[in-house]
Amino acid sequence: MKKILVTGGAGFIGSYLAEKLIQDKDNEVIAVDNLLTGHLKKLPAPASNFRFIKADVNNRKELSEIMMSHRFDYVFHYAAVVGVELTIQKPVLVLNDLEGLKNIVELSKNTGVKRIFYSSSSEIYGEPVEFPQHEDTTPLNSRLPYAIVKNAGEAFLKAYQQEFGLDYTIFRFFNTFGPKQSKNFVISRFMLLAMTNQDITIYGDGNQFRTFCYVDDNIDATLSAFYNDLAINDVVNIGGDKEVTIQELAELIKKLTRSNSNIVHLSPLAEGDMHGRCPDIDKMKQLLPRERISLEEGLQRIIKEGLFEFNQI
Repeated sequence: MKKILVTGGAGFIGSYLAEKLIQDKDNEVIAVDNLLTGHLKKLPAPASNFRFIKADVNNRKELSEIMMSHRFDYVFHYAAVVGVELTIQKPVLVLNDLEGLKNIVELSKNTGVKRIFYSSSSEIYGEPVEFPQHEDTTPLNSRLPYAIVKNAGEAFLKAYQQEFGLDYTIFRFFNTFGPKQSKNFVISRFMLLAMTNQDITIYGDGNQFRTFCYVDDNIDATLSAFYNDLAINDVVNIGGDKEVTIQELAELIKKLTRSNSNIVHLSPLAEGDMHGRCPDIDKMKQLLPRERISLEEGLQRIIKEGLFEFNQI
């Protein structure tokens, strides 16, 4: 029986991860979340090998009680303050996540954790200097607090591996989307506006581009690393490789939802909205050798599965 801790387990990706992990009855999964940006409705259905604990990983006492009593084999550290606007408006809240990082690595070292899987972010690359963005050659140059925290998390993991032999895998997530994503992210926001025939608002001219990864591809790739002992002490970009402008995204969503919404352009964001982002996903392809789910197919799945999660704060 593998004992697994998932922090941020009531969040978008963390809840999907927990749901997939408990399908294997050899896994015993505990999800932890402080519900700041997570939601109980996103948790997996009750199962004998799953338990949810409301706790804050930034609180050493709360996390210590959980980790000392359960002695986990593996930790997926996905807890974080997320959302571009929230992380820009509340920089001190974001920087508090450094405490959680320190708590996770120190307690993992002291309780016999075999490997930490860490959700880093494409945000740490900042404004790209090369395309596609490669794990080893693209500088990590963002000054945003969210990106700084993610970069620090990577540094903690590498340092603890070097000094104490604590293994890690770092996943740098590029735009992941799916039915349980909150309304604060571009696809869910556009979908909600389109399906209620409200104006679809775009910051700037809409020529900034992104790639998109459906949540099933994200989870299947990360679990491949877990189950097959791959990407040990390595960094892997997790994302799509098809560039789409935000204007094209809005038009596609409007078409698929048969919406009467108008596409309206607002002033550009003061910071945090990089012009372009596209990952080198050669390492991800090794973890996930199947065809990946296209943006259009993923959007169709969201439409089919419903939008109740988009109404969550």
